[in-house]
Amino acid sequence: MTMKKSQENQFIFNITCSASSGIVSSVTTFLSERGCYISELSQFDDPDTNHFFMRAVGFIETGDKTLDDLNLEFPAVAEQFDMKWTLVPASQPCKALIMVSKFDHCLDDLLYRLRKGELNMEVTAIVSNHLDLRPMAEREGIRFVYLPVNKENKREQEQALLNIVEETGTELVILARYMQILSDNLCTELKGRAINIHHSFLPGFKGAKPYHQAHARGVKLIGATAHYITSDLDEGPIIEQSVQVVNHTFSAEALVAVGRDTETVALARAVKLHTEHRVFMDDNKTVVFR
Repeated sequence: MTMKKSQENQFIFNITCSASSGIVSSVTTFLSERGCYISELSQFDDPDTNHFFMRAVGFIETGDKTLDDLNLEFPAVAEQFDMKWTLVPASQPCKALIMVSKFDHCLDDLLYRLRKGELNMEVTAIVSNHLDLRPMAEREGIRFVYLPVNKENKREQEQALLNIVEETGTELVILARYMQILSDNLCTELKGRAINIHHSFLPGFKGAKPYHQAHARGVKLIGATAHYITSDLDEGPIIEQSVQVVNHTFSAEALVAVGRDTETVALARAVKLHTEHRVFMDDNKTVVFR
């Protein structure tokens, strides 16, 4: 029996473990013996951390095996190397929750790319501490949840957010210019599955009006950094960065406009990389297979 390549039997196989010999051959042999064709294979051995990373894309070409069968049978191989691994259908959309405040450019860009089919993603909800962007969510037919935050209710509202994440089966939280500092507890709960966009080519200007600070300092590059959140503010593992050249003729307002562009590009790229299972956590940095 020969199976044609189809969305139903295509898979993405991610593996991480301590570096050692025999990993690649064990994985590829496992797949080959079960009638799988590997169309893309990326691997990296980090000598600094002794971590091994591997991403394989393929499909079941022959035989009567299913992805469920592969998931049931691979643990025997994984145990030999103490692997952390996922084997998922390539067509399976990533369930993502988007958090926003008042700025709409990153949300608008993500929703546009989603409509155009550029992101394999299902938005489970849009959560905000303000009501400004509610019409945008409703226009797209997406659930909008208003969670206003102050010093007194911050813990309660963060728990409400986690309840929504659990209730909807959310796999990724996207902070699309969400202007609230998350607690250490929430950062821990969302480790490796929450992406933030920062308004500079880190490290950069902190505090209020970063582009005005940049203008006052006569910067020559405007940048944005998309990273996973950690309890250390804006210090999380970097996924993607974007920069644009500027010069002395740019006013502070012009820098803000350029900044919007860099933020949307960096965030969209980071989200796409994550939803395509191309990003691996490597201690305080990332390994990204493009």
